[in-house]
Amino acid sequence: MGTKPLIEKLREKNRQALEGGGEDRINKQHEAGKMTARERIDKLLDKGSFVEMDRFKAHRCTDFGMADEKILGDGVVTGYGRVNGRQIFVFAQDFTVFGGSLSLAHAEKICKVMENAMKVGAPVVGLCDSGGARIQEGVMSLAGYADIFLRNVMASGVVPQITAIMGPCAGGSVYSPALTDWIFMVQNTSNMFITGPEVIKAVTGETVSKEDLGGAMAHNSVSGVAHFATVNDEECLLKIRELLAFLPCNNMEDPPRVECTDDPKRRDEKLRDIVPEDPNKPYDIRNIIRSNVDNGYFFEIQEHWGANIVIGLARMDGATVGIIANQPSVMAGCLDINASLKGARFVRFCDAFNIPIIIYEDVPGFLPGTNQEHGGIIKHGAKLIYAFCEATVPRITLITRKAYGGAYCVMSSKHIRGDINIAYPTAEIAVMGADGAVNIVFRNEIKKAEDAVAEKKRLVEEYRDKFANPYKAAELGYIDDVIDPADTRPKIIEALRMLRTKQATNPPKKHGNIPL
Repeated sequence: MGTKPLIEKLREKNRQALEGGGEDRINKQHEAGKMTARERIDKLLDKGSFVEMDRFKAHRCTDFGMADEKILGDGVVTGYGRVNGRQIFVFAQDFTVFGGSLSLAHAEKICKVMENAMKVGAPVVGLCDSGGARIQEGVMSLAGYADIFLRNVMASGVVPQITAIMGPCAGGSVYSPALTDWIFMVQNTSNMFITGPEVIKAVTGETVSKEDLGGAMAHNSVSGVAHFATVNDEECLLKIRELLAFLPCNNMEDPPRVECTDDPKRRDEKLRDIVPEDPNKPYDIRNIIRSNVDNGYFFEIQEHWGANIVIGLARMDGATVGIIANQPSVMAGCLDINASLKGARFVRFCDAFNIPIIIYEDVPGFLPGTNQEHGGIIKHGAKLIYAFCEATVPRITLITRKAYGGAYCVMSSKHIRGDINIAYPTAEIAVMGADGAVNIVFRNEIKKAEDAVAEKKRLVEEYRDKFANPYKAAELGYIDDVIDPADTRPKIIEALRMLRTKQATNPPKKHGNIPL
């Protein structure tokens, strides 16, 4: 008989697995503006590097006629490959097979990928395109989701986890992406929600579209659930490749270094004029960031939400750095609930994966108002404090202008283990702004003055001369240096080089109790 019939059988099995739900369903996927699961993997990974696992796995359900409906692979393609020459693991749900719905077998495939990723220390990328739990399997599909959630949590802080929502993602299936580090969404073709428009209409009477309820921009600009919004599948996958290029493969590695083609000693005299003389005039902090980083390239994250704080990744001297910056052009750079949450999570990610953090500070304080107080700004602001206090990676803080009150303390001040703290000559480090301070401290003197307006103006100028500068803090050692803005890039790079061998640990404990 020989092996020829066996090889023919193998080829036939492979053919069946590769065709997924069949040509008609693949055509519908394309008509909807979406790639298939296998096309997405091919675009994500280096050419020819994908090694598939569990290609022949199928569900074990026999109810509701499912015993006669088995498709090899069971609606998810899983395996490993390389991105930019480095190992990653990937799973891509296949909407052409049972609508990408999750069975226990489907979940087992995903869990296997995640377990292998943790064993070898490689990132996991999940490409989600699923109608949710497979109803025919009942509690088995729910068990599958819970199995995945557990592994998401176990992998958190061990290997980077990235999710792309590239179609529907509803009900319990949304929680696995929410447990991962970064969520990408595709405009017009992806959505996430716990309950869909039909259920909301039935329960509350509210009418809302899928896009408005849980589309890419809803979660990128309103809820803050997602971190990136892309125009199509291809852009999404290429952006994931770019993000991975900044990250280490696991928590035991340093981030990758690339050859630096930008002079580490490069100065920029334009920075001397970037901070306005008027302390109330806005400017875009990203102009300072781009001037400092290698080749002016800043990979911004979550740009559409909490815009009063800016976060992202860049390279300095060829090495990955995380950047967190108050944004004076939005709400004067005040910290509010959203900014605190956005900043805290980013700081913890960088700390988990050994990424040094550069902090650009221009903050007049926490945003006042009943909405903020009743929304829990005290609790949420404490998360940002907690994240910075806990972080042991190198931290360099540059105060460009305002550093007032508790917000000065929060933004990686020397008092919460900031390593190097420097300031521009334009820095104002004080309990509050000159006008507010004078109103409180010199209230009686102003009342008694013959010309209250002139007296207040004199006192404000006197207060500003004394406190609205970095030198008092520098005298106390709270600021390590006051620098010429033109020297910002070389000064930061010098500090990063010095801190390369930093070692710091926190007290032994099971874990802290961050104010959630």
